[in-house]
Amino acid sequence: MLGKLLAVAAVVLLTGTASVSLQAQELSVENLPPVVVRTVPQSGDTAVDAATVKTVRITFSKQMNANSFSLVQMSPESFPKLEGQPKFNADGLTCEAAVTLEPGKTYVIWVNSQKFAGFKDASGKSAIPYLLVFKTK
Repeated sequence: MLGKLLAVAAVVLLTGTASVSLQAQELSVENLPPVVVRTVPQSGDTAVDAATVKTVRITFSKQMNANSFSLVQMSPESFPKLEGQPKFNADGLTCEAAVTLEPGKTYVIWVNSQKFAGFKDASGKSAIPYLLVFKTK
């Protein structure tokens, strides 16, 4: 019981809200919002090779809507140059964005944000915002 209460508290802290229906049902991956579980490059990496990394990959905890995205800039200077539109792999979990990176630069990408929440799961729940930050060598 304590574990369930702590999980609901975490949802409240992350999203700012908690619905009564969510509190009443069993917490699960299926009924909670999707979250980022992996990125390539990894967030916090300070030695990304700009010459070889041509794609940013974002993997979510559950199946996503393949036609909805929100890669959000913190600033134009820190956002990578996108080559075309992002797309989801056949697995429905991993979004790929072709990019051009420059050496010696810090990149910042919001995956969803408070204002833009286009990454949604198949049932329409927006992914919890995630800040991807990495630096090229």
